[in-house]
Amino acid sequence: MTAVRRAAPVLVAALLLLVCAGPAGATGYRYWSFWERTGDHWTYATQGPASARPDDGTVQGFRFTVGADAADAGRPRGTADFDTICADTPAKSGSKRVALVLDFGTSADAPSGETPPERRAVCARVPSGASTADALAAVAGPLRYDTNALLCAIAGYPHKGCGEQVSTDREPTATTPESGSSDSSESGSGPSLGLPIGVGVVALLAGAAIWQSRRRRDASG
Repeated sequence: MTAVRRAAPVLVAALLLLVCAGPAGATGYRYWSFWERTGDHWTYATQGPASARPDDGTVQGFRFTVGADAADAGRPRGTADFDTICADTPAKSGSKRVALVLDFGTSADAPSGETPPERRAVCARVPSGASTADALAAVAGPLRYDTNALLCAIAGYPHKGCGEQVSTDREPTATTPESGSSDSSESGSGPSLGLPIGVGVVALLAGAAIWQSRRRRDASG
């Protein structure tokens, strides 16, 4: 009984931790994410399209998505090979070619009442000093920005809204990964690991507390 009483505070603390760590209402933002192609993988861009100055032969992508940060933002899907996208756009002195993959997202990401257009890949030929935003404007207008220069719409999609906060508590939706590689933003349904892990933690803490109590009793005896 003494061991149980000594273990009780630990059990209570563990149970409180389990309750507090339970699933909560998650929120994210609906926005156009900006990506750069590095080798065979997409990397979340570290600067905005108005600041980026891509070289000739660069592949960049935009994905309309719902997420809290770069870790859970959807990657662009579809063909992402420069030679394929810009096959019909020869090099020209004084200009550069930028391959752009435009992924308008899924119906689950779309604002209410809107339907995302089909994905597309386009080749923009722009002046050598042009930004990604310039390349985008050349082939995927109309663009829409907010008062803080945040990119709100590509090719007129979506018609309204810009970076609004939305709930991300929803059923996972199937997405099509890009050709030749897997999309780490996909998620499948399945049981939550939170409950069994939490129960295991409680049991482990309880066992540790009882063992410590018995050790102290044996030492005193």
